[in-house]
Amino acid sequence: MIRFEQVGKVYPDGTTAVDGLSFEVAEGELVTLVGPSGCGKTTTMMMVNRLIEPTSGRILVDGKDIASVDPVKLRRGIGYVIQQVGLFPHRTILDNTATVPALLGWRKAKARARAAELLDLVGLDPKTYGSRYPSQLSGGQRQRVGVARALAADPPVLLMDEPFGAVDPVVRERLQNEFLNLQATVRKTVLLVTHDIEEAVRMGDRIAVYGQGRIEQFDTPAAVLGAPATPYVAQFIGADRGLKRLSVTTIEPDDLEQPPVARLDEPAPDAAARLRADDARWAVVLGADGDLHGWVAAEALALAGQEGTVGDLARRMEAWVPVGAPLKHAFSEMLQHAAGWVAVLDGTRFLGVLTPAKLHEALRRSVDADAQGVARDEVEFDSVADA
Repeated sequence: MIRFEQVGKVYPDGTTAVDGLSFEVAEGELVTLVGPSGCGKTTTMMMVNRLIEPTSGRILVDGKDIASVDPVKLRRGIGYVIQQVGLFPHRTILDNTATVPALLGWRKAKARARAAELLDLVGLDPKTYGSRYPSQLSGGQRQRVGVARALAADPPVLLMDEPFGAVDPVVRERLQNEFLNLQATVRKTVLLVTHDIEEAVRMGDRIAVYGQGRIEQFDTPAAVLGAPATPYVAQFIGADRGLKRLSVTTIEPDDLEQPPVARLDEPAPDAAARLRADDARWAVVLGADGDLHGWVAAEALALAGQEGTVGDLARRMEAWVPVGAPLKHAFSEMLQHAAGWVAVLDGTRFLGVLTPAKLHEALRRSVDADAQGVARDEVEFDSVADA
C-alpha cells in the first residue's frame, strides 16, 4: 500500500533528514516508526502526504507515485492524527468530525451522519458529545475525536504523529487499547510515529527503528526485541528487552501444565483420596462441560468427612488469563494475586495452568524460534520445568 524507494530529504542548509529509505507497508498493516528526536521519523511520515517534499527517490501509495497527485487531493484521501489533535475550537465536535467529508463535497446530512457513526465507534455518544465544543472535553476525549475525524472520509491510509503523547499514562494505555480494537475492525494502513519503544512494540505489526536518518531495523516487535540487528538497536530498546518481549509473546496451549482436576459434583471423599494418592495439595475444579469453577485444597477435602461435594468446597479462581494473551498479562496476574500459577482459558473452558517455569520456557522458545527462523514448537532445549 505504501512503498518508499530510495527516498531522501536534504534541506537547503545541507542537513540530511532521511537518507535512502526503502521499505514497504502492506495493506491493513500498522507500522510504527520509532527513534530519538530528530532522527527523521516525522519527516518520513510527512512526506507521505507531501507536507514535506522528498529531494530524491519516490513514494508510492496504492501503486501510484504521489508526486503525480495534486497535494490537496492527496491529503484529503489520507487520514492525519497529530499529538495536539488540532480541533477547530469554534466548531462543535460533530462538525469537527465532519470536516473532511464536507471538504470533499458530501451533502451536509451525509457528512454529519458519518461523523455521528465515527464518534460512536470511538466511544463518544454523538447525542451526548456531538453538540459540545473541544474545550468541554478532556484530553483523551479530544484525542478520540481526532481519530474519528481522520477516519471520517474512510481513507485507506492513516498517518499518526505521536497521537497519544499528550495524555497521562493511564489514559494513554486506554487509548492505545481502544485504537487497536478499532484497527481490528477498520484495518487501515497506518504509519504511527513515536519515540516510545514500549508504545512501538505494543501498537505495531512491524517496527522501523530509526538511527540518524536511516532505518537500523525493520521487523516484527518480537524479532526486534529478541534479535536486535545492530548494537545501536540493542541500546535503544534497552537492557530490559527481555521483559518487553513478554508483551509480544503470546500464551499457547503447548506452554501449559495439566494440574490435578476435580469435578464440581464429585463427592469430596473421592476427590480427597485421589489427591492423597497423587500427593497433590490442590486441584482445579471443573464442571461437566470443562468450564472452570475454581480450585479446591486437598486439606479442605480431607476435613469434609464423608459428606458434601467438591463444589461445596471450591474457592474462586482469581488468577486467570485467556489463551493467546501476552505472557506479560499472565506475569502481572501472578504478581497481583501472589499466585504460583495462572489458569488459562479458552472462553470459559479450562486448558491448563501457566507456571513461572513454563512462562520462562515459553519466552525462551519464542526468542530462539525467531533467531533460528523456525516455529516455537520446533525449538528444543533443556526445560527448567522438567528438571
